Amino acid sequence: MGAVIRGKAFVVGDNVDTDQIIPAEYLNLNPSDPAERKLFGRYALSGVPPAQSGLPGGGVSFVQQGREASEFAVVVAGRNFGCGSSREHAPLAIRQAGCRAVVAQSFARIFYRNSVNGGYLVPMETPARLVEEIATGHEVELDADAATLKDITTGKQYKLSPLGEAAPIIAAGGIFEFARKAGMLKG
Repeated sequence: MGAVIRGKAFVVGDNVDTDQIIPAEYLNLNPSDPAERKLFGRYALSGVPPAQSGLPGGGVSFVQQGREASEFAVVVAGRNFGCGSSREHAPLAIRQAGCRAVVAQSFARIFYRNSVNGGYLVPMETPARLVEEIATGHEVELDADAATLKDITTGKQYKLSPLGEAAPIIAAGGIFEFARKAGMLKG
């Protein structure tokens, strides 16, 4: 897949649901309209409680007020990231903010599949509780092929679970692009 993602980490805790990822009040935006689609990034993770954003101190915004893009390239999360509804807008919002990957202890399956199928994010699972190891603002490097996350700030490296069958779909840019390239869809 060749995906090496380097940048700042944004750390959140457990059970971050899709309403925290993109609050319902912003779902009236049309992702098919390019001008409205980019606004999803402005509101990404805006529903995460301040005490949970940027653990342990809290109070860090994923996207600074008045901006549409985040300074963070990788979200590091605890258990059950993306739980709640099946809203496809959740991984789209994170991607529109400029973030390229989420590393979590576990994902809600629908969020994981929406991330892969839409080609929005690289969702990687970790057996370690990285929210207690990595802090918001740490420089990290995610190597999806090697299934590793390196905290450049501390020098520590962590083994992640491989993407498996999801890797070629992510590499293709989503399920429809994968199907086109495999000859399953025309056009």
